[in-house]
Amino acid sequence: MEHIREAGTTAKKTAPSFDLGKFLRKYNLFLLLAVFVAIGSALSPKFFSVQNFLNLLQQSAVVGIISIGMTFVIIVAGIDLSVGSVLALAGMVTALAIPYTGVFVAILLGIVAGVAMGFINGWVTTKLKVPAFIATMAMMVAARGLALLFTDGKPVYNLPPAMRFFGQNLFDRIPVSGIVWIVLTILAVLVLRYTTFGRKLYAIGGNPQSAHLSGIEVNRYITYTYVICGALSALAGIVLASWLTVGQPTAGKSIELDAIAAVVLGGTSLFGGVGGVGGTFVGVLLMSIITNIFNLLGLSSYYQSIFMGVIIVLALVLNRFVISKQTKKA
Repeated sequence: MEHIREAGTTAKKTAPSFDLGKFLRKYNLFLLLAVFVAIGSALSPKFFSVQNFLNLLQQSAVVGIISIGMTFVIIVAGIDLSVGSVLALAGMVTALAIPYTGVFVAILLGIVAGVAMGFINGWVTTKLKVPAFIATMAMMVAARGLALLFTDGKPVYNLPPAMRFFGQNLFDRIPVSGIVWIVLTILAVLVLRYTTFGRKLYAIGGNPQSAHLSGIEVNRYITYTYVICGALSALAGIVLASWLTVGQPTAGKSIELDAIAAVVLGGTSLFGGVGGVGGTFVGVLLMSIITNIFNLLGLSSYYQSIFMGVIIVLALVLNRFVISKQTKKA
C-alpha cells in the first residue's frame, strides 16, 4: 500500500503542467496574426472573407516567393540584399527575350539569370571571403545597373497573353501567383524538415565549424542557398512582370527589406540555425494584413515603415530570448 501511495504521489508531482511562457514562445506569431485579423475584422466586415484572403495571397505572392529563398540564406547565417535587383533583372531578361525565343524559353532564361546572380553571390561570399552583406550589396547595385542598361531605363510593354498567366486567376477567383507561392512553400518546408540537405543547412547555421568537422562541405551548401534565393527572386520578377504586364527595370526596389522582415517575423534567427519557411509564410501574411489595416485606417505609408521597423526589432529581441531559453534548457 505504501508503494502505491508513493507512486501516486510521484505521479502527481510529475504531472505535466501548462507552461504559459513556452506556449507564448512557440505560438506568438499565430497569436499576433489572430490579433491583427481581429482588428481588421472590426474595422471592415469584408476583411475576414475568402475573397479578401485571396486578394492578400495575390498581393503577397511576390514578396512571399522571395522570402522563401531568403529563409534558406538566413538559416545558414547569411543575408541577400540583391533580391530586388535580381527580380528586376530577371523580369527584363524575360521581357526582352520573348520576341526571339517565345515565352517558355524566355522564362527559363530569366530564371537562369537569377541562378547566375545567386551563384556569384555565393562564390564571392565563400571563396573570396567577402562578408555576405557587402557581396550582396555589390550585386544589388550591379544587377540593377544591368536591368537599366538593357533598355536604357525604359519599361518593356506589350507582353504577349501567354506571359500573363501568372497574373491571372483560376476560376475567376484563385490567383495563380498565390498558388505558386503556396506550392513552393510546401516544397521548401518538406526540403528543410525531411531531407539531408535541409538538416545540413541547419547544422551549418548552428555551428559552421562543427558542420565542417562532421564532413559537411560548408561552402558548397552556403552557395546552394544563394543559388536557390537567386532562382526564386528571378521567378518572383517573372510573376511580377506577368501581373503588371510590363517589364519594369525599377521593379523590386526595397523589396529585400520586406523579405528580411517577413523572415525575421516568421521566427528565423538572423544568427542562423533556427527557423523555417512555414513561419515565413505566416510572417508575409502578417505584414500584408498590417499594411491592409493601415490602409483601412487611412494612415500614411510613412507610419507603416516606422511600425514595420519596430516590429522587426521586437521580433529580433524575441528570437534572442527564445534561443537563450532553449540554450539554458539544453
